[in-house]
Amino acid sequence: MKISFVTTNKGKFAEIGEMMRSRGHEPVHLPIAYPEMQADSLEMVVIQGMEWLRKRYTTSILVDDSGLFIDALKGFPGVYSAHAYKTLRCDGILRLMKGIEDRSARFECVLGFEEPGGDLHIFKGVSKGIISESEQGAKGFGFDPIFIPEGYTQTFAELDMAVKNRISHRGRAFQKFFEFMEERSKG
Repeated sequence: MKISFVTTNKGKFAEIGEMMRSRGHEPVHLPIAYPEMQADSLEMVVIQGMEWLRKRYTTSILVDDSGLFIDALKGFPGVYSAHAYKTLRCDGILRLMKGIEDRSARFECVLGFEEPGGDLHIFKGVSKGIISESEQGAKGFGFDPIFIPEGYTQTFAELDMAVKNRISHRGRAFQKFFEFMEERSKG
């Protein structure tokens, strides 16, 4: 099935494209910048984005919004992760975390999927871990070089993409999406 994935982030599309192709779907990159309303939750950002997109496109559309939530920073950057990355980058977050012992954090991903004339379906994935002491690794994108997932000693940016896709917040949200698509195709 052809599914248009809306993102201007090439790294995110590469990750998602690999996951979708491995499940028999044909990802189509729709590199448009839709308005991402600032909201209190990733779910609201996705819902508002899909409302804007459905008025302009008549294809099956998939969007994602993700965020890094750091416990010691009261969930910052959270829903503001994209902006925080553009302005602070990884080294800015590490400076904010200097001297802080509690380095627990989580990545969250919310996917929105809608077919023309269909209902909006939401899928959420979470990956818990810690913020590293320094940037490590050159793979991935965004805050990947400073996030060490639970049960691992390497950051997302050091892990092979297949491993990251299996354990990441995005991978977990996509697993729920794929299960939904498989169930739907059976009935």
